[in-house]
Amino acid sequence: MKHFRIIIEKHSDGYVAYPLGIQGVVVGEGDTYEEALADVKSAIRCYIEIFGK
Repeated sequence: MKHFRIIIEKHSDGYVAYPLGIQGVVVGEGDTYEEALADVKSAIRCYIEIFGK
C-alpha cells in the first residue's frame, strides 16, 4: 500500500484537499475537513484504478 501526504486547506467557503506526489489534478473538497478528506481519498482510489500505481 502506498501512502500519500494530503494537504487540507480551509477556505472561506469550505475545505480543499490534495495529495502530494501525484502528477495531474487530484483534488477533494467539502464543507468540512472530514468531507474534503473523504473526497480526496476517493479521487486517489479512482486515479490509481485508471492510471495504476
